[in-house]
Amino acid sequence: MRLTLVGAGAMGEALLTGWLGAGHAPADLAVVEPVRERADAIQARHGVRAVDLAEAARSDVVVLAVKPHQIDGVLGELAGGLAGAAPLIVSIAAGTPVAQLEAALPEGTAVVRVMPNTPALVGQGMAGIVPGTAASADQVDTVRGLMDAVGRSVVIAEKQIDALTALSGSGPAYLFYVADAMIEGGVHQGLTRAEATELVVQTFVGSAALLATGTPAAALREQVTSPAGTTAAALRELDERGVRAAFLAAVEACAERGREMSR
Repeated sequence: MRLTLVGAGAMGEALLTGWLGAGHAPADLAVVEPVRERADAIQARHGVRAVDLAEAARSDVVVLAVKPHQIDGVLGELAGGLAGAAPLIVSIAAGTPVAQLEAALPEGTAVVRVMPNTPALVGQGMAGIVPGTAASADQVDTVRGLMDAVGRSVVIAEKQIDALTALSGSGPAYLFYVADAMIEGGVHQGLTRAEATELVVQTFVGSAALLATGTPAAALREQVTSPAGTTAAALRELDERGVRAAFLAAVEACAERGREMSR
């Protein structure tokens, strides 16, 4: 399978690294990167070729890892090179619906929209996959394989993409926000910032591992919370300050902003 990555930023390079680690040969991979220094660095690190969009159009799969404001220009130029070619087009551009992607490309082009998240940078991403109208089951499986190389994936209907964005797409920022507040709290209690950071980071890692066992979050919380104990006092304070309600509102606001961006 010949695969071309358009856009070799942080997320693009994370995907490229994952694909190589999953067994894709460097000779089968190429990148389109307009910044010459960045393209040279990617070639040196990974042994892949740098090509232009015209050559990318002759690939089996083209992954568009560009910013939302760049997507229309890239689609326009890519469409011009698709005469006689029929690659699978995969887009991870935020806020760009399947209908917009399909409208910019020749009729019948197979398109799949993907919403990844930043833990893909360390091989622990979560991606939502939205098949386009012309994408076959085999092509969707191909995209799942590409995204599973840097974490996990789930196939969803496009109407669910904003909810997914509000949880996994933006979710890492919520956790980093909480981690930062916890670290600050530890410093206020007399720990050094390095000590507080180590404690919080490992607490997040261990807690995530427990969640991954499939035990419900509420049950895990109850296991830590002894009646009238220290954790109960902390959780009561969070409830009194409306933290749970604030998270519900934050997820709703994120999803609504996603809907606005897609209009």
